[in-house]
Amino acid sequence: MNRSSGILMPLSSLPSPYGIGTMGKSAFAFVDFLKAAGQRYWQLLPLVPAGAGDSPYSSYSTFAGNPDYIDLDLLTKYKLLKAKEIDETGWGNDPAQVDYEKIHEKRAPLLRLAFKRGWEQLDNEIETFRKNNRWVENYALYMAIKEHFDMLPWTEWPEEDIRMQRDNALRYWADRLRDEVNYHVFLQYIFYFQWQKLKDYAHKQGVKFIGDIPIYVALDSADVWSEPQFFQLDEKNVPKQVAGVPPDPFTADGQLWGNPLYNWEALERDGFGWWIRRVEGAQKLYDVIRIDHFRGFESYWSVPYGETTAKNGTWRPGPGMKLVGVLTSWFHDLDFIAEDLGYVTEGVRRLVQDSGMPGMKILEFAFDAHGDSDYLPHCIPYNSVCYLGTHDNNTVLGWVKETGKRDRDFAERYMHITEDEGWCWGMIRTGMQTCADLFVMQMQDILELDGRARMNTPGTPTGNWRWRMLPDAATKELAKKLQLYTRTFRRC
Repeated sequence: MNRSSGILMPLSSLPSPYGIGTMGKSAFAFVDFLKAAGQRYWQLLPLVPAGAGDSPYSSYSTFAGNPDYIDLDLLTKYKLLKAKEIDETGWGNDPAQVDYEKIHEKRAPLLRLAFKRGWEQLDNEIETFRKNNRWVENYALYMAIKEHFDMLPWTEWPEEDIRMQRDNALRYWADRLRDEVNYHVFLQYIFYFQWQKLKDYAHKQGVKFIGDIPIYVALDSADVWSEPQFFQLDEKNVPKQVAGVPPDPFTADGQLWGNPLYNWEALERDGFGWWIRRVEGAQKLYDVIRIDHFRGFESYWSVPYGETTAKNGTWRPGPGMKLVGVLTSWFHDLDFIAEDLGYVTEGVRRLVQDSGMPGMKILEFAFDAHGDSDYLPHCIPYNSVCYLGTHDNNTVLGWVKETGKRDRDFAERYMHITEDEGWCWGMIRTGMQTCADLFVMQMQDILELDGRARMNTPGTPTGNWRWRMLPDAATKELAKKLQLYTRTFRRC
């Protein structure tokens, strides 16, 4: 990875007249902004269908694309929708927030109308898509059954045969819900068709995509339902142990994520084929893959199913280089980033080093006036990725407001923050001049937004993932300013 920089900007946060960012006009315009600003990378949050709490880190599938990101205007180009039908739909009045309830309510009838008009028209293209994406059959059937049972988790479906994936039940439900299965296949075809157009355009402009693979998948997902043998489940497909992180100075109870843990022995016997297929799927979307919670490959926190907190868990060994080595050798032409944040031990540091992947350094974690931090800019090595903050952090201005005076004064002295430049651009300058191969900024910090623009607050189940950039915020003048910083520190 050459010396470069990029912007973290969720696709959902793009401006659009239809309540949420999509793969349409504003996405292409943002690519143009990145190019004008001298940026080589656009980092996204997972593009998968959002699950509980509208979180892209809790999805019904690790392979599927989120139909919310399908651009409706582009569907009019192929006569699958009429402009009047889109314009007559009410999308809400707040351009700075995503109203997910309204989005789901309003988009569904339009997408079903597009399916009705386009299924036969696109028959050959969809058939080719099905052959090249075998995962889509399980996913489409899963979603069709889930909707039939009023969106209940598959563990609560009233029919045991289909809960347990018995062959006769699979054939029965696939035939009974054929139209619904086809609808979900159609949505995935449209999503990937639109994404490929955007990706091709970005590459022509010299922009590449960074995307996340969350280490765990949701229990309520097509992934666990269709391949339960690769997870720590009992004979009735009930989890034995679930994921989380232990208590720390910030969370007395730890964090109980609740995801089913992997059956690493079964995965290894299969040659880690499940993980290979997962990365192959992600490679169709992204040019660089950030592995979320990478430390879980070294050891992971295992909590008995049914616990209400993460306190009573234990550390268990992960697959380590047995898996990581398979991924790096199998995908030798793909760049990875190891998200090595959290409780980092010597074993985790050694695994990151052995993997050859760049780790992450967060400037918002660096400035402890009482002690040294590995994240201080002068400590950041070449083979790393420096961030102001991630989607889980506050914006720079929000961080400044919530940081204690001693730490804030130390940061101000260290970075030579001036009133004219301000905190956001002072930290951008600081990150730009580190030795890290890649420097990534949140778009909110380039726009100098306060804590109200924060994307996610870990541990809070609602109210997240809603921030949107206002129309015309990414101006030519702003791109020119960012390019000057980027060029000065040789990241263009």
